[in-house]
Amino acid sequence: MCGIVALLSRPSQRPAPTRDWLFSRLDAAIDAHADGPGAVAGPVEEVDAALKGLPGVQALVGHPEISAGIVARLDQIDALALAFERSLESGGVVPADMIEATNAALIRLKDAAWAVRNDRLRTARAVEALSGRDAGTTSLHGYLLVQQALSVLDRLEVRGRDSAGLHLFVWGHGLDVEDPAVRSLLEQRLGDPLFTSGSVRLAGEALSFVYKAAAEIGELGDNTQTIRQAIDSDSLLRVALSSPNSRVAVLGHTRWASVGIISEPNAHPLNHEEEGQSAGALPYVVAVLNGDVDNHIDLVVEHGLRIPGPITTDAKVIPALVSRHTVDTGNLVEGFRRTVASFEGSVAIGAASADAPNRVLLALRGSGQGVYVGLADDTFVVASEPYGIVEETARFVRLDGESPAHADQPASRGQILVLDGARAGDLAGLRRIAYDGSELPIAESEVAIAEVTTRDIDRGAYPHFLLKEISEAPLSFRKTLRGKIVEHDGLLRAALGARTIPQSVVDGLRSGRIRSVRVIGQGTAAVAGQSAAVLLDELVESRLDVRAITATELSGFHLAVDMSDMLVIAVSQSGTTTDTNRTVDLVRGRGATVIGIVNRRNSDLTDKADGVLYTSDGRDVEMSVASTKAFYAQVAAGALLA
Repeated sequence: MCGIVALLSRPSQRPAPTRDWLFSRLDAAIDAHADGPGAVAGPVEEVDAALKGLPGVQALVGHPEISAGIVARLDQIDALALAFERSLESGGVVPADMIEATNAALIRLKDAAWAVRNDRLRTARAVEALSGRDAGTTSLHGYLLVQQALSVLDRLEVRGRDSAGLHLFVWGHGLDVEDPAVRSLLEQRLGDPLFTSGSVRLAGEALSFVYKAAAEIGELGDNTQTIRQAIDSDSLLRVALSSPNSRVAVLGHTRWASVGIISEPNAHPLNHEEEGQSAGALPYVVAVLNGDVDNHIDLVVEHGLRIPGPITTDAKVIPALVSRHTVDTGNLVEGFRRTVASFEGSVAIGAASADAPNRVLLALRGSGQGVYVGLADDTFVVASEPYGIVEETARFVRLDGESPAHADQPASRGQILVLDGARAGDLAGLRRIAYDGSELPIAESEVAIAEVTTRDIDRGAYPHFLLKEISEAPLSFRKTLRGKIVEHDGLLRAALGARTIPQSVVDGLRSGRIRSVRVIGQGTAAVAGQSAAVLLDELVESRLDVRAITATELSGFHLAVDMSDMLVIAVSQSGTTTDTNRTVDLVRGRGATVIGIVNRRNSDLTDKADGVLYTSDGRDVEMSVASTKAFYAQVAAGALLA
């Protein structure tokens, strides 16, 4: 897998928050501690929202006393969160439903405090390091987009990290390219036909900058650090961004090479230029690719593309064909549509043109890729995963590469999205069309809310996520148990509450209406379910028919017309496992009752289940492929439920 990044933004009309307002809201949060974590969370969430985007950067850059005051108050708020958490583990008798409500409020508080400290303050520091403390508004704005893009790239590197690249269109720069000082900055950067790191192009009214890194061996974060250093030392970019009218658009990529060797010439973004082609002969286009263009060799031959020998990635055909088709059709969007419609394979594509630098074009076809467009503060943030956008916003629109535009035309699968920077952040700035060119308006109901935050996906000091998650397993295990084991008549017993085991389930078990239990899941969740089934079977002493079975086996071979005598326990880390959720739908439609063991609040499974038992605190996300802390927590939850 690879990762796509794009950012478009418009000037913000929101004023920067003042020092007094920021401090007063955080003080109000601290003063509300007697009313519980939810009351503390509210004002902190307000501060987080106010510090997003350019207004937040303007409030913090050059004002270290404000950052220091915020940190001092956050330290107190973190201490309050710790006290709330310890109260849950104090051993006192607390109703199970109250524990879950407190857990949910604690998550809100931790998320908000984390975001202010680790997203807002960190972003402001990084922008100041790039731009300088005395930078003007447009310079701050430009470097903010760069910082946001680098942050997204960092997170997407779990999809592939052998190379990465960032492309900037800068227009409104006001530079006189004939000025000797400017010309000296351009020398040695215009003529590289392979478009390697540091290359620059004069593309109409815009300047095209590209920064790349490629290494077969390295650590997470190495590529973005290399790119950051290149941008920081680029004096031409600094001059271009200093203009009061300058604007910036960013297109980026992190790669897992599948076609073409690992090298800077093969790193994305790539531009349209072909061998022997004079500068400005065709519209200037850059593009990135996730997936594989299976017929790229055929397209090279069909269109006579003259691709430089060292560039062997299939992605090169994208900007070359978009440029040619734009000339043929006289329209960038139609040129892009014709290009992507000619591709075979599962692909996600991003492209931009110097003729319309304030637009980004996206395409998705097939099931192997993802494209998410975050609706942020006067900004569109594009990423291949929802965790790429959540630093800036939880609201997003997702492209659908599988559903046909028309039920009677399955061949029309695939969607194109055109982003208009003049309306960045608003749904009105998105135009969606099908691969066949028909319009697909976006409804407000299609805006989804991400279920993770940057707190969930932070590696901290760990070199990779697997080690982090192994190390966190004891804490996840403990959180799953806390408050749920109580003493009664000198004995310990599990107390899970009506949200986990509804009264209807209790009545069904007591009356004998529920006669069988099936514990389902897929992958490691199914294995964790086996442990719950073995224990439950031992405890009920054959009074119930208890079996563990994969979700697909239950839905494929063991459905009955009437399943009202069955309790299904569905185990899932994410709550979005397709096979498990589809099976839940099928058994519920036949009268079965469902209890979910799940790690994510507000996930699909929690909506489908009659009762829910959360593992850990209800949102302890795993990023690595191997299930570690989630598995142990599922085993603990299964034992409690049994």
